[in-house]
Amino acid sequence: MSSAAAAVPQPGRTKAFLRLVMIEHSVFALPFAYIASLTAMFQLDRTIHWGRLLLVTIAMVGLRTFAMAANRIIDREIDARNPRTAHRELVTGAVSVKSAWTGALIALIVFLGAAALLNPLCLALAPVAVIPMVVYPYGKRFTNFPQAILGLAQAMGPVGAWLAITGSWSWDAVILGLAVGIWIGGFDLIYACQDVETDREVGVLSVPARFGIPAAIRGARGCHLVTTGLFVWYALSTDAGVFFWLGLVIAAAAFLYEHTIVRPHDLSRLNRAFFQVNGFIGIALFVCALMDLVVRGLGA
Repeated sequence: MSSAAAAVPQPGRTKAFLRLVMIEHSVFALPFAYIASLTAMFQLDRTIHWGRLLLVTIAMVGLRTFAMAANRIIDREIDARNPRTAHRELVTGAVSVKSAWTGALIALIVFLGAAALLNPLCLALAPVAVIPMVVYPYGKRFTNFPQAILGLAQAMGPVGAWLAITGSWSWDAVILGLAVGIWIGGFDLIYACQDVETDREVGVLSVPARFGIPAAIRGARGCHLVTTGLFVWYALSTDAGVFFWLGLVIAAAAFLYEHTIVRPHDLSRLNRAFFQVNGFIGIALFVCALMDLVVRGLGA
């Protein structure tokens, strides 16, 4: 760390690490893990199993924290060359590489521990969930479609959450997982548009860098159209009620809004689309799904 950087007051290690992994972004993945968990509980015995739900939460946050920390560690040299990401904690020295690896390994142990407490199948399949989390940051070095790897990683959340409750495979969970993976891959296409020039200079591969921003925006629209269709399929396959369908209408309206405020030649509201709209979609759909399940008989 340079003397200038050392002169700047550094935040506490834990606080800096939580900033590094953007812990608040768990809002994108957790709602769908809860939808899968609660739907599985409804089908199992119509009872909320709070202990299992807590373990699902711990496992999801642990795995996501590990994934984000590994991503930041692997990408730290790329981040240092990008003006948008040059302020990240591993670049500025607010978090050391050693501390980041320590936090990542602790998060991984927490994830594996929660998986072990859930059931043997979750523990056995845990490595399958970890692998794409590590492969994803390397993806931008060998493929123009790293968002596909991200989508695969995110799709495992609802599937794993369902397995955590029932200990058995469910195609309903796969449908929901695919919806979530394609949704997140789609909005990451939009997010990557802001780094096109730097990515081309540095050699980072992505859809916007290879095919251009208009193509990436069209790809994101296609992803979100497919996502909406998969949500409808999930609703039909689980015999969802009126409140879940209301949630789908809200989500579809939010998708439309997202794609009206982000255009190929106007990315000024990209952060609003990425953080606010997509966060709203997850929370709104979870609330509506919960209301639907409760009305249909899910109880504590």
